[in-house]
Amino acid sequence: MNEPDDVTTEALGKLSEALETVERVRGHLYSAHQLVGKADFALDEAVSLFMQAGHTATAERIQRELIGRDVIPGHWTFQIVEEFDDGYYAAFRDVEGQARDHHAGGRRHLYEAMLKRRRNHSA
Repeated sequence: MNEPDDVTTEALGKLSEALETVERVRGHLYSAHQLVGKADFALDEAVSLFMQAGHTATAERIQRELIGRDVIPGHWTFQIVEEFDDGYYAAFRDVEGQARDHHAGGRRHLYEAMLKRRRNHSA
């Protein structure tokens, strides 16, 4: 396969950079998922302690309004992560992979390899 021209290589590099950013977004979504879950379980202990302290109304409000609550209407965080993974993330990876296959024979980080050749005279 011929090497893609510099503009195509740069375009593939930008597409790869965008995918890397989306990978970071995915990681943040997983972090949010885990943190919300941790907070939700910590509420159990808060309820118990408020009950022990005789603050039944506060404990009941936490149980009623916070524990197990949807983070957005109709969705827990795992559902947001799943929809992101199966929708936007899957489509993004598919488009990036097809572009890479079509224009670079499936090779990854072509732009970075070009930069290495240009910037590292010993390579």
